[in-house]
Amino acid sequence: MSDENGAGQPKKMRSKRIRPYALTGGRTKPRYDLLVETLISVPHYDPSLSDSLMPESRKLYERARTRVSIAELSVLLGIPLGVVRVLVSDLAAQGAIYIHPTAHAYQHDRNVLERILDGLKRLPA
Repeated sequence: MSDENGAGQPKKMRSKRIRPYALTGGRTKPRYDLLVETLISVPHYDPSLSDSLMPESRKLYERARTRVSIAELSVLLGIPLGVVRVLVSDLAAQGAIYIHPTAHAYQHDRNVLERILDGLKRLPA
């Protein structure tokens, strides 16, 4: 991630005094059900989109260029988990981030559960 914007000027750093709810516009609920283990990734990276995002969303977008979980994003970027969920939901609504389905989404699918069980049995003890 560059410390300059597209015009070669340094990006403005946001004060650490900004309260987390200000980053989400007061929203506390994400549009999508995002568990801590939910993986996200950027399907098609767009540098111009990255430059147009607010600093926290830009960091999320840049970090999600490789598959990463919601919990990892929160820890790596030092942003509260609830804020990460709302900001990731916003990026997903724009189509900038892909939310991978979790095992929770397949909880009633017997085939998936059997595949998970088989995989666990094959792990070395």
